[in-house]
Amino acid sequence: MTIPRAAKTLRRTRIQEEKEEQILEAALDVFSASGFRGSTIDQIAEVAGMSKPNLLYYFRTKEAMHRALIDRVLYTWLEPLRAFDAEGNPETEIRSYIRRKLEMARDFPRESRLFANEVLQGAPHIEDELKGPLKELVDEKAEVIRAWAKSGKIVKCDPYHLIFSIWSTTQHYADFDVQVRAVLGQEHSGEGRFEDAARFLEQLFIGGLRPDLLGG
Repeated sequence: MTIPRAAKTLRRTRIQEEKEEQILEAALDVFSASGFRGSTIDQIAEVAGMSKPNLLYYFRTKEAMHRALIDRVLYTWLEPLRAFDAEGNPETEIRSYIRRKLEMARDFPRESRLFANEVLQGAPHIEDELKGPLKELVDEKAEVIRAWAKSGKIVKCDPYHLIFSIWSTTQHYADFDVQVRAVLGQEHSGEGRFEDAARFLEQLFIGGLRPDLLGG
């Protein structure tokens, strides 16, 4: 976890904490819109409403700000997958996972775009996390899905591609929000679009995994 420069002091004040959050909020705006390469410290300082020297007191480099945000995103983004319970009912677990991922797409669209930009650029700052903790977590949950299939609770499927498919369909509503709203039109592009998406994706994934529907 990247530690802000100011956080390394013996006693952090409330003002220091507020300034760090102010900077990270501004950095999230800039990075999610322009990507890491297209963003500058000057842009972030302007959005944060502070001088560049003041900003650099808290975060010495653009990389430090980006890393702090990426660390947060990775932790938050993977929390629904960590909650995937091997002892739970598969239909309940998958339904909950879809809905939590859509809630995150609704509530954290900038974070989703930040992560997407990083991956599209070849994941230069998070390759170790992708190949390490992320892979370990997905491997663990893939075994859960395989166990459900082996016990006949769901149809046999490739667990990795099931997880990838849920990622791609739910995060689409954050990463391509402008397109989604444009295509749906004003009548259907309000907050209700997330509930509509949840119902459809539940039908798509859960219906496709039920053994009784496929003669299993």
